Amino acid sequence: MYSEILVPTDGSRAAERAIDHALDLATTYDARIHALYVIDTSIYTSLDAGADVVIDALEREGDAATRHVGEAAEEAGVDVQAEVVTGTAYRSIREYIDDHDIDLVVMGTHGRTGLSHYLLGSVTERVVRTSPVPVLTIRLDDEDEEDDADESADADAEAAE
Repeated sequence: MYSEILVPTDGSRAAERAIDHALDLATTYDARIHALYVIDTSIYTSLDAGADVVIDALEREGDAATRHVGEAAEEAGVDVQAEVVTGTAYRSIREYIDDHDIDLVVMGTHGRTGLSHYLLGSVTERVVRTSPVPVLTIRLDDEDEEDDADESADADAEAAE
């Protein structure tokens, strides 16, 4: 049923939950996992000289996130292909689906609602609406969302120092 499963990752707890589900499906269907990290360059176009530093840091983060998926896949005995790309997140995911004959996308969602959802948008929602293949969304439960928010705040504080 599924032979090529895409797991877009950003290293978050939501992505981690999606990886677990994708690996379970890959094991069941003897499928390959594709780990994709997108550096959303549209966010950094207004930065001048500092953009290179930010993008370099994001490339390292992407390498670590995709390497983590690769290690988990190897441990589960699943074949994996990992890639870090630049572009607009949901468009890059769509292009990857088309270019690699993906059968299924498994993605985490942060479950934002209200104003934060409106202002930030949702990569997952855009992928769901535009994907030519099924998209399995994995939502964090309330406790996981709180932990994820705490980790994100800690990371922002460290980056500001």
